[in-house]
Amino acid sequence: MNSIAIPRVLSIKWLRDMYTAQLITPEEIIQEIINRSIEDADMNIWIVPPTMVQLSFYLDRLKTLDLATSPLWGIPFAIKDNIDLEGVETTAGCPEFSYLPTEHAVVVDRMIQAGAIPLGKTNLDQFATGLVGTRSPYGETNNALRKELISGGSSSGSAVAVARGQAAFAFGTDTAGSGRVPAALNNLVGYKPSLGAWPTKGVVPACASLDCVTVFTHSIEEALEVDAAARGIDKSDPWSKDYPQPHLRLPKMMYLPKTALDFYGPHANEYRSAWNAAIKNLQKMNLVIEYIDYDIFAQAAAILYEGPWVAERWADLGPFIDSHRGISNPVTEKVLRSGADDKHTAASVFQAMHKLQEMKRITRNLMNNAVMIMPTCGGTWTRDQVRQDPIGTNSDMGRYTNHCNLLDLCAVAVPAGHAAEDTPFGITFFALAENEDLICGAADLFQDILQRFSPLRVETTLVAVCGLHMRGFPLEKQMHEFGARFIREEHTATKYQMVKLPTTPSKPGLIKKARGGASIHLEVWEMPLDRFGYFAALIPAPLGMGKVELQDGSEIPGFVCEAYAETGAEDITAVGSWKNV
Repeated sequence: MNSIAIPRVLSIKWLRDMYTAQLITPEEIIQEIINRSIEDADMNIWIVPPTMVQLSFYLDRLKTLDLATSPLWGIPFAIKDNIDLEGVETTAGCPEFSYLPTEHAVVVDRMIQAGAIPLGKTNLDQFATGLVGTRSPYGETNNALRKELISGGSSSGSAVAVARGQAAFAFGTDTAGSGRVPAALNNLVGYKPSLGAWPTKGVVPACASLDCVTVFTHSIEEALEVDAAARGIDKSDPWSKDYPQPHLRLPKMMYLPKTALDFYGPHANEYRSAWNAAIKNLQKMNLVIEYIDYDIFAQAAAILYEGPWVAERWADLGPFIDSHRGISNPVTEKVLRSGADDKHTAASVFQAMHKLQEMKRITRNLMNNAVMIMPTCGGTWTRDQVRQDPIGTNSDMGRYTNHCNLLDLCAVAVPAGHAAEDTPFGITFFALAENEDLICGAADLFQDILQRFSPLRVETTLVAVCGLHMRGFPLEKQMHEFGARFIREEHTATKYQMVKLPTTPSKPGLIKKARGGASIHLEVWEMPLDRFGYFAALIPAPLGMGKVELQDGSEIPGFVCEAYAETGAEDITAVGSWKNV
C-alpha cells in the first residue's frame, strides 16, 4: 500500500497524474472510496454503494486498456439511480418500481469505454421529481457541508458523492434544475449540456422532451473532459442531437436582471449579499454587461409545473402510480397526479406549446452571442423546514432554474463564494443551445476572477524541481502531500551545471556557475506558502532551496546544490535533464 495521502477532492487530473507515475492504483482509490462511503453511511448518499466485489470486473478490465489512450482510465464516477447500469437495479428512488437493466445507459457505456469505473447508484428525489433532496424512501441526502441543510435535488446523492470525495465526477439528470441546484448547495460545478447533446437512452423519463443527463465536477475543465466522452449522436435515441464539442469562448454580452431579485429561506439576506458580491466579480471580467427584464424567463419557468408539461410526467409514470396507490412518496405522488388534471386537455397542450414557441423566439433574438447570469438558487433551508412546507420550498428552489430546458438553453452552475459559513452560493450561466462555448468561456473566466480576488485565497510560491520530485519519480508523492500542483515544463538560464550526486538513490545537484554552464530542463510547481518552509526543512545537504534563474531571466525558489558537492560527483550537464539520465 502506498503512503500517498489521498486528497478529499478527487480530481480527474490528480488521479491521472498518480496513475501515470505509478504512485497509486485504481484498487487503492476504490478502497478509499468504499471506506469513505461507510463513514458517511448516515448521509444517505448511495442506494447501491460501491463494493470491491461489485467493481472487480471493471478493475480487471483496466488491465486490457491503455492508460495513454483511455481518457478516463481508472476515474471513478457515480450514477444517479434513474440512469441504467447493466446488472444493477434501477429504482428511480422507488423500490417497487425497480428493474434490472440488461445494458448500460448510453452515457454510462461511453464512460466505461473511456476507462472510467462506475461506482454504484446514488440517491435521488423519487422519480426525479423535486429539487430538495428529501423525497426518497432511502433517506434524506444530507448536505455535504452542513448535514442539517438540504442537499438539493433531484440529483442529491450524485452531487454529495462528488463533494464528499466519493467520486471524481457523477451523473445527474436535469429537467427543472436537478443538475444545477445540488451543485450550488454543495459547492460544485453542475454542467447541463444542450438538450440531446448527450443521449438519454437508458434514463427513466421525467419529462422525456426536456430531460437531460448532467455532470457534477469540481471544475469547468473536468466537466468538459466528461463531455468529450459523453457527447454525440446515438442513432437509437430519438431525442439525440448533433452538437459540436464546446470549447472556451467569451460572449460579446452578459445579461443580468435589471430588477431586484427575490431571495428566500432562513439565509435570504446572506444570499442577497452573496449575489451582490457575485455581480461585483462579474464586473471584473471586463465584458459588456446589460441589464434586462427577466419576466420572459419567469413566465417560461411557471409553465413547467403550472402548464401541461406535468402531464408528460403522468404519461410515463401514471400507469405505475395508479396500479401502486400509496407506494410513492406522498408529495411526489401529489405532484405526479396533478398531471392527470382535467384541465390538461389536448387543446391546452397546443396552446402552451404555441405560447412557449413565442417565448423561444424572443429568447433567441435576445441571447445571440450572449450569456445570462442568475443565482442558481435564491436560498436554502434545513431539512426539517422543508418537511413543514414541501411544496412551497421546492417551488422557490426552481424560480431561477425551471425556464432552462423549456427555452432550449444550455447552462453551467458554478460556485460563487459563500452566503454563510459552510453555506455555498452559486450562479448559473445560460446560453442558446448551440452556444455552449460561451457558458464555458464565461464561467471559466469567472472562476479565475473569483480565485484571484478571493480574500480566502491561499498564498502560494512557485518551486523549481529538477530531480526525484518531478512527475513520474519516486518523490513526486511528497509534492502532492505538501499540497503542490504541477504548473509547467521549464528550462533554466544558460548558467547551470548538473551533477549526479553519489547518494542512494542517486540525485541531481543543480549548481549555478559564474561562467559557462548550460540550460537545464526542470518543472515548475506551485506550493502553499505555509507548507513551503516545512518542505524545505526536509531537504538533506548538500541540496537546499535557493533562487533558480529561468531562461526568461526571472528567478523562483527551487532545488539548488552547494558548490562543494561538485567534487566527487559525475558531471551530467550534457544530458540536459534528469529525465534523460
